[in-house]
Amino acid sequence: MFDKITNFFKGVRGEVARVTWPSRTEVISLTGLILFVVVILTIYIWGVDTIVQALLRVFVQI
Repeated sequence: MFDKITNFFKGVRGEVARVTWPSRTEVISLTGLILFVVVILTIYIWGVDTIVQALLRVFVQI
């Protein structure tokens, strides 16, 4: 049982050693890109929601 756990963690260590980690500049630039896309999508969804809300108010008042 203890050997299985030890082998598991040795395997995990080996896999983590093979991972290609991003550089600091890549992380910062991609984080900025993700935040920009989130802001754009938030504005888009807010706009669509406002338009649909206005249309529903028009249809309900008829």
